[in-house]
Amino acid sequence: MLYGRTREQNHIQQLVAAAGGAVVLRGGPGIGKTALLDWAAGLPAARVLRGSGVEFEAELPFAGLSQLLRPVLDRLDRLPGPQRAAVSGAFGLARGEAADRLLVGFGVLSLLAEAAADGPLLCLVDDAHWLDAVSADALLFAARRLSGEGVVLVFAARDGGFAAPGLPELRLDGLGAVDAVRLLDPDLDPVLRYRVLAEAQGNPLALRELPRVVDDATAVAMPLTERLQAAFYGQVQRLPESTRSALLVAAAEDTGDLAVVLRAAARFGAGPDDLRPAEEAGLVDVAGGVLRFRHPLVRAAVYHGSAYAVRLAAHRALAGELTAPEAADRRAWHRAAAAAGPDDEVAAALEDTARQARERNGYGAAAAAYERAAQLSADPAATARRLLLAAENGTHAGTLATAVRLAERAASLVDDPGFLAGVGWVEAQAWFWQGNFQTAYELLTAAANLAPERSGQMLMQAAHPAWYLGEPQLGECLDRLATLDDPTARFLVAAARGRAPSLASVIDRSAAPRDLVELCGLGFVAGQDAEAYEATAALVVRCRAEGLVGLLPTLLFFLAEAEFFAGRHRDAVVSTAEGLDVARDSGQPLWISQLCGMRAVLAALEGDEPACRAAVDEATASAAPGSYPAGHAWAQWALALLDLGQGRVEAATPRLLSLQDNPYAHHVAAHRCIPDLVEAAVRSGVPEQAAGALQRLEAYAERTAQPWAQALVHRCRALLGGDEPEYQLSLELPARPFEQARTELLYGEWLRRARRRAEARPVLRRALDAFDRLGADPWANRARTELAATGLHPPRPAEPAAARLTPQELQIARLAAQGLSNKDIAGQLFLSPKTVAYHLYKAYPKLGVAARGELARISL
Repeated sequence: MLYGRTREQNHIQQLVAAAGGAVVLRGGPGIGKTALLDWAAGLPAARVLRGSGVEFEAELPFAGLSQLLRPVLDRLDRLPGPQRAAVSGAFGLARGEAADRLLVGFGVLSLLAEAAADGPLLCLVDDAHWLDAVSADALLFAARRLSGEGVVLVFAARDGGFAAPGLPELRLDGLGAVDAVRLLDPDLDPVLRYRVLAEAQGNPLALRELPRVVDDATAVAMPLTERLQAAFYGQVQRLPESTRSALLVAAAEDTGDLAVVLRAAARFGAGPDDLRPAEEAGLVDVAGGVLRFRHPLVRAAVYHGSAYAVRLAAHRALAGELTAPEAADRRAWHRAAAAAGPDDEVAAALEDTARQARERNGYGAAAAAYERAAQLSADPAATARRLLLAAENGTHAGTLATAVRLAERAASLVDDPGFLAGVGWVEAQAWFWQGNFQTAYELLTAAANLAPERSGQMLMQAAHPAWYLGEPQLGECLDRLATLDDPTARFLVAAARGRAPSLASVIDRSAAPRDLVELCGLGFVAGQDAEAYEATAALVVRCRAEGLVGLLPTLLFFLAEAEFFAGRHRDAVVSTAEGLDVARDSGQPLWISQLCGMRAVLAALEGDEPACRAAVDEATASAAPGSYPAGHAWAQWALALLDLGQGRVEAATPRLLSLQDNPYAHHVAAHRCIPDLVEAAVRSGVPEQAAGALQRLEAYAERTAQPWAQALVHRCRALLGGDEPEYQLSLELPARPFEQARTELLYGEWLRRARRRAEARPVLRRALDAFDRLGADPWANRARTELAATGLHPPRPAEPAAARLTPQELQIARLAAQGLSNKDIAGQLFLSPKTVAYHLYKAYPKLGVAARGELARISL
């Protein structure tokens, strides 16, 4: 029976009753997390899956996930093809190319949803702080997306481990005095009872174990966790020597496999009967071929209480018994744990383990194995090579500071220029993703000098940090790129400095998507928005089909950018929302910043000030010292648009002016916001402040030869000079819907001020219709005010049904309207079919429909 956990029990019961959700139970050792999971496992309303992190399995990729999901792998064939292949590869059930790690997370979500098809599913994960990194990532990814699948995930974790942003947490504190007393032996001496209650501080495990050691004077000054471990150690020391030997082997073993433990223990002269005293003492439980310690602190007491030499012998014994091919990884790690010095044979075995982990996207596990292999290498060159591999995998795993440390250690061991160039490449990636663009740029340009044969690759990569640094770094990089015989390099230089060729002529459709992403972004620099949209949309389709989820944040940002420029604001909101979800789950801060900047711009156009400011705050939340957030330019443009839409023109002008200077002047947002700067400056009474920016826009329009850019130039000239022909020239050219409407609004205002109200009305009415259609409320309100001044009072349009949907509901409803099944939609959007059904169920009443077939007649 549990005491003092009513709040936590009610929360878990509510999750099970709601058939969906996740929670993290957080607390220190012995606070009762496992007891709460044991209680939850007895709930009658759900099927239960249990798993646990194991301290010694942290370097084995997918160990925790495999343990949890093994009972439901028979449902694997029901998953969409890419997800099925990803999960099969992760669990070693199939060979093939490494799948995108996010696709594994989607596959886990779908597998759990399939397992819940017959009723609610309750997944209990103990000691989540010891889960291997890829298991933790996949489970957290699935947990954050639970909505209507009938799946509940409950994690138990200690403080300081298993970061789970986005999931609710319940903190388990010590029991109250009344419940604490109920856990104590009623026959305990009153004086001893008082001391135990005072020192246990409500910790259930301490209340049980401290009575055994509370009279130990040396233990009084120890922290509670150490005192508990000492209590268990005291119990272990009272056991027979053969029992202690068997327990040490079990503590060194990482799966609880009784057969392996007994075979290895036999090398110490211990057998099955020697485990009985430990069972009788309540230290271990043996059942079903599995040996489990009563508490992780018991394992720790056994292992760390043993002599170093004996621990090494236990690992050697285990390595000698793990001879099956499927146990190769565990054998390698036990051999490494048994090594007291350099051992090239063991280092080579660990390198094989690392290579296999990398093939399964277990980058964190691969980095750990390469680093340990480096420690066991006798040759400095081999040590350096393995350290660099550890750093490279650490970068992929997101342990960026560690990757830099490992790369710098590798560089200190050798002086070969080619190797040092490789170090520069890896270290630059780590610095770039930490936002330190200057260091990344310096490392890459230096690496290009060290390895001329790889200079093109290094310089193309250097263009990324140079873009954020601006001048002089960008100019230096472009000068060097201009010397390369590379189509992407040539397009980049032409887009930034001259007239670029058609993007379609440069895109190689047979190339890997990863090699084409940069060109999509460069299309906007060249002003080729339509071509950039076509290329990006095609890549998004490919990435969905091929399961390349990690590329989606970048591509969905470019897609939203194109949709925004084309006046498809609702589409841009959908793309931005999906991109942000994936970027957050995959830990891509640069694209979180960019996508939040885009979200802020879209919110500003709608006049949604709280949403705009919240998105700006997230876009600008963090940056490396001396750098600025990647989404800074978009965020500043968003705030300026918000000010402009609300009539705060004096606040908008300085924001927009700041983007015309280094290091932002060459950014897409800096060029595209110039018409806003001109309008803000004119309306603020400081038109001269926009003169230089107009010259930049004129040069840009000439360089890109895009009619929409020239239309904006005419509008800006009309604002600065008050020339009616410039307005007319602007409106004669093809333009984007939002910009066309703004030109009509400005021209209509000019006509009304010239007392030409009859001519102003149709112009202003066209502008109003466009603003209403785009949901640009601040500009629509301004157009209505102008029309009222001419004597017209048009009614406000009814809110379109689609505007009531969330971005994900809208995305799913559109696909359903096209005739796709829930399973098809789930495969395309990396959701579970149950999630799709859940969102459609919520969307139908908002749209006023009762069935799927009615969606086709609604404008979505």
